[in-house]
Amino acid sequence: MWFRNASFFALGEGLDLARLADALGKRPFQPCGGLDWFREGWVPAAAHREGMVYSTQDHHLIRLLREDKILPPAAINKALAEKVAAVEEQERRKVGRKERLALKEQVTDELLPKVLTKESGVLAFISGGWLVVDAGAASKAEGLVSKLREALPPFPAALPRTKTAAHAAMTDWLAAGAVPDGFELDEDALLKDGSENGAVVRVSRIDLTSDEIRQHIATGKQAVKLGLIWNEKIRFQLTDTLQLKRIQFLDVLQDEASQAGDDRDSLFEATILLMTEELVELINALVAALGGLEISQAAPSRAATAAREPAEAPWA
Repeated sequence: MWFRNASFFALGEGLDLARLADALGKRPFQPCGGLDWFREGWVPAAAHREGMVYSTQDHHLIRLLREDKILPPAAINKALAEKVAAVEEQERRKVGRKERLALKEQVTDELLPKVLTKESGVLAFISGGWLVVDAGAASKAEGLVSKLREALPPFPAALPRTKTAAHAAMTDWLAAGAVPDGFELDEDALLKDGSENGAVVRVSRIDLTSDEIRQHIATGKQAVKLGLIWNEKIRFQLTDTLQLKRIQFLDVLQDEASQAGDDRDSLFEATILLMTEELVELINALVAALGGLEISQAAPSRAATAAREPAEAPWA
């Protein structure tokens, strides 16, 4: 259950949890039909629990499941070649381009119901004003957001816009050889020249405070990926698109989760609770290190929110 990547989105105020669970429950996963290339739908976030949303305290876990048909182009081309050869032999004529395309659609439709399928799931959680998706590819994270918008429009998730761009901050940190409190430089980075066909330098297992790194920065290269360690608990790579990749929850967290109990329920809850709390804290610290969110995305302070009646969610 430990996330390996994190793409995160800023949410509007409020969360109508009952309405969210009901909306996802109306769009459950259904296996591929005969002519479907793929199907997507929601499944219980915890396999041992009913309900599409698994909640522990103020952290809410959801899971999107996708099933894809496995039909390699080579298999289609082989069946098409056999079909074309049969037509040409029986009718003693050449098959033209337009007819060939029609035959390709025909053989594809014939093959689809017979092929194997593969499943892939995407986990996400909602907590602290963030939607956090375990996805390394932006398209995969955006796909989950799109399904949430279909289920519960208008689901108010937006990519975060910080006052300082991630690439600018990471480059400054390397130039200074220092990072904000709570963070440490790890041993890997990806540097890129700003020109159109600029050089790319990938470094690994190297002291990022070394003169070699500063020389690259001095020649105009910018950091587009940077290895960081947060609070001696989480190792990750920050990208210039504000994604967290190759996340490793260090032993201190995994040991804490494992001590929560031996039964499946207790271990699952402890893992989710620890992971979501730590990731939300990390994201908040990271956004703060980048100057905070732009004013249009900034949420009211917790104190201000607690001092007044909860506002109705714009999508409730």
